[in-house]
Amino acid sequence: MTNDTTLFLGQWLRSPGTVGAVAPSSRRLAEAVTAPVPHRGDPVIVELGPGTGAFTAEIQRRLDGRGHHLAVEINPKLAEFLSARNPKVDVVVDDAVRLPQLLQERGLGKADVIVSGLPWAAFSSETQTNLLNAVIAIMGPQTAFTTFAYSFAKRLPPARRFKKRLTDTFEEVVLGRTVWGNVPPAFVYHARRPHGHAGAPA
Repeated sequence: MTNDTTLFLGQWLRSPGTVGAVAPSSRRLAEAVTAPVPHRGDPVIVELGPGTGAFTAEIQRRLDGRGHHLAVEINPKLAEFLSARNPKVDVVVDDAVRLPQLLQERGLGKADVIVSGLPWAAFSSETQTNLLNAVIAIMGPQTAFTTFAYSFAKRLPPARRFKKRLTDTFEEVVLGRTVWGNVPPAFVYHARRPHGHAGAPA
């Protein structure tokens, strides 16, 4: 196994509730999740739960030195690994519910793109609500929010509840094609234009 896979698996064994997968995401999934990252300008890109950086590397490739890339990782070991591998990324060890404060502390306005690697279906309704409210608080009218889910779990109650939460929260939610090259296969949610706030737990 590669170093990042070994680290990822080790952290998952220690804390499966916050590390939502046993292996890093594939390059194909990273390309699908980061598709909204613009190729021009100086965008503010916020990445949630970057882990060992599968999405981080693709975001950096698309930015090519532009903008501000803030990566919020709650696991100190993963954050340390990520920061060492990606010195141009603003990596912070913190909880994503503090997104508004984190942007304010850096003098940043709304995010242009929010890329999430968080295990949403594994969270309680309360945690989902708190996180989505934090996401919405840093979104502007044109901000894109992307996250992913595993295809095998699509019909399970937690995944169905999260899908409903997304459609209740955003005016536009588009499901991407299944990325079969990922292990396990996954698909991407593309969401825009929040109705207001995430509301009470469903």
